[in-house]
Amino acid sequence: MENKLRDSLVKPGERADDLQNGYYVIQSPEKFCFGMDAVLLSGFAKIKKGQRVLDMGTGTGIIPILLRSKTPGEHFTGLEIQKECAEMARRSVVYNDLEKDIDIVCGDIKEAAEIFGAASFHAVTCNPPYMIGQHGLQNPHMPKAIARHEILCTLEDVVSQTSRVLKDRGHFYMVHRPFRLAEIFQVLTKYKLEPKRMQLVYPFVDREPNMVLIEALKGGNSRITVERPLIVYEKPGVYTEDILKIYGPSGA
Repeated sequence: MENKLRDSLVKPGERADDLQNGYYVIQSPEKFCFGMDAVLLSGFAKIKKGQRVLDMGTGTGIIPILLRSKTPGEHFTGLEIQKECAEMARRSVVYNDLEKDIDIVCGDIKEAAEIFGAASFHAVTCNPPYMIGQHGLQNPHMPKAIARHEILCTLEDVVSQTSRVLKDRGHFYMVHRPFRLAEIFQVLTKYKLEPKRMQLVYPFVDREPNMVLIEALKGGNSRITVERPLIVYEKPGVYTEDILKIYGPSGA
């Protein structure tokens, strides 16, 4: 695509950020920009050749774009309820000439099964809102608040719809906060999504974990593998080798 046409896709107040893997993502700092959690989730998800993948609450479309860059999946769909975010994500898809590989659908997570049909995907990814009402202050800017707080959907909404749109033996990949682990496991098993793999993410080796990556299998048996901890920083401002590998040329 010619640079002039590309530039026309970026609106005032937005920017096209280089993901260092041949792709770009259009973002608006005033609304919401993707964070490390999305990048780590894209590195944690094991998408196989020929698989169709749904990313729930896709926001800027970052996860489908990253998965397209680093996995052999056949097709990726992003579902986003906020019209402005969905429209921005669509422009990122066009910016990267990925219209054949990625679809962005504007719709409600709570209606995912109605939108796509049951058993439509081999894998589902989600970087859901982490906070419930009493946890933390809600961001006064609504797009950011919706991304961080359970305003438009709950954990149970995400999990219940994931169970419906996944094929049997399909995989669900999610990043969340460790303080909700007990609830996460309870909700997953309620909807026949058996936790199979977990990795805790620590900002520094001597700090408490602040993220958890989880893989669940629809219809799986009760057995989970806990992977070695993922440490983000060796020291302030210096990423560990593990993080640099995820953020490498095929990462973000």
